[in-house]
Amino acid sequence: MNKRDESARQNRAKLITAARKAFAQHGYAAASMDELTAEAGLTRGALYHSFGSKRGLFAAVVEQLDSEMAEYAQAVGNSAAGDWEGLLVEGAAYIEKALDPEVQRIVLLDGPAVLGDPSQWPSQSSCLQATIAIVEKLIQEKTVKPVDTEAAARLLNGAALNAALWVAASDSPKKVLPKAIEAFRALATGLLY
Repeated sequence: MNKRDESARQNRAKLITAARKAFAQHGYAAASMDELTAEAGLTRGALYHSFGSKRGLFAAVVEQLDSEMAEYAQAVGNSAAGDWEGLLVEGAAYIEKALDPEVQRIVLLDGPAVLGDPSQWPSQSSCLQATIAIVEKLIQEKTVKPVDTEAAARLLNGAALNAALWVAASDSPKKVLPKAIEAFRALATGLLY
């Protein structure tokens, strides 16, 4: 990597770090690009060069946070006893991240309002591929009914995502969380043989 590419990479990382803080504290609409770029020690020109717009920067922040949520949930799922329990625990861990104020504000509240349907986000696409692989394995093991793997994966991921959205948007997230996880588990068990 040449010096110019390395500098651009570093500027991008600084902007994302500053944006995460600004979007978490103020929300997308109220976050000031002048304050954000000043915090990063950069200019608005650097922001527009790297991301094209405030929305582009926000999309990069959402991508990073949503990917972190998925990685966390997958790690929790991998520690479970067996693939089926791992799938359930992974979904519950994803839903639980809705209690994290940064995730709640940026990904689950502002994200859909600014970026549209979360199921179309690139980070959700990679989650879908991972869930398809697990569902295929569970079908081969005859743990799960022989249903269309993509349909099952989309419904499982959609249930977890919508449960997280519900938790984040509720007036009492900590009260809603156990209800959301219980319903997610109940829906998922319909796939079992």
